[in-house]
Order: sequence, then C-alpha cells, then structure tokens
Amino acid sequence: QLQASGGGLVQAGGSLRLSCAASGRTLSNNGMGWFRQAPGKEREFVSAINWKGATTMYADSVKGRFTISRDHAKNTVYLQMNNLEVEDTAVYYCAASLTGSGSSRKDFYRYWGQGTLVTVSS
Repeated sequence: QLQASGGGLVQAGGSLRLSCAASGRTLSNNGMGWFRQAPGKEREFVSAINWKGATTMYADSVKGRFTISRDHAKNTVYLQMNNLEVEDTAVYYCAASLTGSGSSRKDFYRYWGQGTLVTVSS
C-alpha cells in the first residue's frame, strides 16, 4: 500500500515536499511516478523516476521547479515542489510500476496511493 503525504496550503512561490511511502512492500525495484488531478480535469503526469534513481522524467509544466528523488533506506519517494503556481493546485498521487522503469503513462503503474491535496493560493 502506498501512502502519499505532505500536501497542504501554500502561497504562490512557496514550496512543499511530498512523500510517498510503502507499507508491506519494498519499492526498491519499482519505477515510481507522481500524477496530479485538478478539479474537473483528467489525471495528468507530473514526474517519474526509475528504480535506481538515475533516470527521471518531468512534465513540461513542472520542469525546473519540481524534483523527484527516492531514498531506498526509507522506502520513500519524494517530490520537492518549488516556486509553486496556482495552476499546481491538485490532488497529487504516487504510483508504483511493476518494472524498474518510470513512465508518463498512467496505465504503466500497478499500485496507487490515496492522494494528497496541494492548494496554492495567489
């Protein structure tokens, strides 16, 4: 089971760090992804990382502002979000694939967390 946390209310220009931890299973061999869903919109890709942490991917809208990372010792994946914009407001979900790679495709992922709400105010 994946547990996303770290969401909250922040002003535009601020920062948040999201965490995704797994209980009952290791994430060490899994590619991981972050997605988000704003009200009335489709769930969209944000970022992904491979099992080693050596390969990362970002949506154009967050490139240069968000950083994905992972800590195998803590069995946790992070999403550092800087210079947040009002448009970043959404529920953020983490997901784990069955392979060691990450992907921007939702159907690539097998396990999903419950989501954490990020609200950015102007």
